[in-house]
Amino acid sequence: MSTDIPDVSGISIGILGGTGDQGKGLARRFALAGHTVLIGSRSAERAQEAAASIGGPVRGADNSTVAAEADVVIVAIPWEGHRSTLESLRTELTGKIVVDCVNPLGFDKQGAFALQVEEGSAAQQAAEVLPGSRVVAAFHHVSAVLLLDPEVAEIDLDVLVLGDDREATDTVQALAGRIPGVRGVYGGRLRNAHQIEGLTANLISINRRYKAHAGLRVTDV
Repeated sequence: MSTDIPDVSGISIGILGGTGDQGKGLARRFALAGHTVLIGSRSAERAQEAAASIGGPVRGADNSTVAAEADVVIVAIPWEGHRSTLESLRTELTGKIVVDCVNPLGFDKQGAFALQVEEGSAAQQAAEVLPGSRVVAAFHHVSAVLLLDPEVAEIDLDVLVLGDDREATDTVQALAGRIPGVRGVYGGRLRNAHQIEGLTANLISINRRYKAHAGLRVTDV
């Protein structure tokens, strides 16, 4: 891989939906890497409680405050509220790198399955709703259990990063690499994000069968 990785050490990171396990897990790992992290929620009180449970350079606020103040914003909200939440934050997110890690999934007796999204994927929906933002898709396959486990020092994972803005995808690849053991790998244009989001259903099936926290590694890169 190219060693021309931008310096992202001073970037502040906001996480919308940061009170969920994935959001809290990412917040914890980025805080350990020395980033200022802002956890967002519809309830500022819930966000503050989540931030306090993590400690370090992490604070909580309502989603609007986090979207306005953070340099890079990660979207980790439930799929059901994806469009409406982003529409309400369009102004605050203008000009920012917005990293969408939402997986539109359904669940039934046979397990998890990918949902059809009118725009093609959650990331493409974000790009449509946020025309003034630089939308990148990433962090779909990171195990919340591993992120939150204090006994796991390194996470054996490649994060696939998709987008149409090279500077933005380079930045997000570099941010992924701030988590020990993790590598950011460019995975193509945003139009292919549906494959990455849908693959999460396969990983859930793997994890259930093998009682694991499976991730992905890309070979020969």
